[in-house]
Amino acid sequence: MIDLRGKPFYLSDDDIAWVEKTRDGMSLNEKIGQLFCLNLKDGKSEFLDEVYEVMQPGGCMFRAMPLAAAVHLTNELNRRSKLPLLISANLEKGGAGIVTEGTVYGSEMEVAATDDVEFARRLGEVCGAEGAAVGANWTFSPVIDIDANFRNPITNTRTFGSDPERVKKMSVAYVEEIQKHGVAATIKHFPGDGRDERDQHLLTSVNDCTCEEWDATYGAVYQACIDAGAKAVMAAQIMLPAYSKKLRPELRDEEILPGSLSEELLNDLLRKKLGFNGLIVTDDSVMVGFMAPMPRSTAVPLSIANGVDMFLFVKNLKEDYQYMLDGVKNGILCVERLDEAVTRILALKASQGLHRRPPEHRVSLEEAEKTVGCERFVSWARECADRSVTLVKEEPGVLPISPEKYKRVLFCSLEETGGSGLYTVKSVCGDVIARLEHEGFLVTPFTEKIGEGDHAPTCASITENFDLIIYCANIATKSNQTTVRIEWAQPRGANCPRFISSVPTIFISLENPYHLIDVPRVRTFINTYSSNPYAVDALMEKLLGRSPFRGISPVDPFCGKWDTRLS
Repeated sequence: MIDLRGKPFYLSDDDIAWVEKTRDGMSLNEKIGQLFCLNLKDGKSEFLDEVYEVMQPGGCMFRAMPLAAAVHLTNELNRRSKLPLLISANLEKGGAGIVTEGTVYGSEMEVAATDDVEFARRLGEVCGAEGAAVGANWTFSPVIDIDANFRNPITNTRTFGSDPERVKKMSVAYVEEIQKHGVAATIKHFPGDGRDERDQHLLTSVNDCTCEEWDATYGAVYQACIDAGAKAVMAAQIMLPAYSKKLRPELRDEEILPGSLSEELLNDLLRKKLGFNGLIVTDDSVMVGFMAPMPRSTAVPLSIANGVDMFLFVKNLKEDYQYMLDGVKNGILCVERLDEAVTRILALKASQGLHRRPPEHRVSLEEAEKTVGCERFVSWARECADRSVTLVKEEPGVLPISPEKYKRVLFCSLEETGGSGLYTVKSVCGDVIARLEHEGFLVTPFTEKIGEGDHAPTCASITENFDLIIYCANIATKSNQTTVRIEWAQPRGANCPRFISSVPTIFISLENPYHLIDVPRVRTFINTYSSNPYAVDALMEKLLGRSPFRGISPVDPFCGKWDTRLS
């Protein structure tokens, strides 16, 4: 039973009347349309024509696009939609999650490295204010996963770290703040990522906590965010075998399902034990982790039947819509459960006040420009970066650096750029080289290959020609990958740090805090948790001794290995 007057909806009698009247006046096809939250990509008119020919969707997700395009798309969607639309984005790092001009405030782990909850609150304000400015009323954030396994290729810097207490406090601060700005928070990825070293995009991954461990860690974080009023939960393609077996002892191992399909995790654990009354949305339903357990024709309606309220993305628009409709007709999804899901979708819209907006409501580009990328938010991003850069290991006497001390620098770039959407990685190492050269260093990019025999370069060609070696790694998490480890150059690891005992060496990691697993004997190691311009600015100030290192690592950068601590 849904409590529309209670947390997190807090609807008035008039709001409830609108929800019930709207639901009861909808046809079966209209109700089915409300279940879908679609990826609008670039929002071209031809694609929108196709969408609205098939259905009136309940929600959509924006990828980052230019500010003017986002405002135009919001207004166009509002014009086409009979009911107010839930407009979402991945507002994890700042307004840049929805518009390219938005503030890149910092990754969650960068925020966590400040060890100050105020910076998490600010992240919520930046995301909420900039998102709302272009029409967003829903966000798929914060990530409240616990980065318990350094090998996980997805969670990493997207989390507030590995300490459940820090994750809990910062997640709550974000949830409370962003919802003050009219953007509903979605806590993810239930039942919790960060334990497995595998990617749920590529398979159905596993949270291997015991029930007691889960209650004390992930469960405590979810409970705190639910108590703080989080309006939505994202159910992921992640299994929690211990709880599935406890709640359904008769289940065989092969019958255990991920959170996005699991009746016992959605209803018994999330709804009953944790008391969540808000909206549940699947994670991306095109992930292998969703599609592997059963045929998609069954999984699409079963996700709603087993407790999810909204279905995220489609593999094929017409086919998935028909799968959902067929699921009602053949009894997989009963009308009562369909109505319950639609009620929660409408309740979320009403809780955001969307039903009270006049039909002629439009987002103003001029007003949005006053908020997006404003100087106040940029100054906060700079302060966050300054407070987060962490000196993990230091060889005495190496820092600070200066042209007088180390004129000749050998610079080794370790960079994997590209990706798309949330996981786009831009080249940064060239900018670091340019900054060093501007300061007066003579920088030589590492290009030399190590050969064999008489033609191999001599050790002296390095030790006598360079005063300092800097490694700069810009290797970030992204979907559909299996590792965030360093792939060294051929032949024979040509660019490995083999001269650390002969030439002072600094290793800088811009995006992944765990690179010591691959360079354990490096004696000076720095984490920035982000490659945004403010993090690079702060890094340079600290390298040059103009600003102290203030970051506190939110994870174990030594990866649990004894040799990574050696100097």
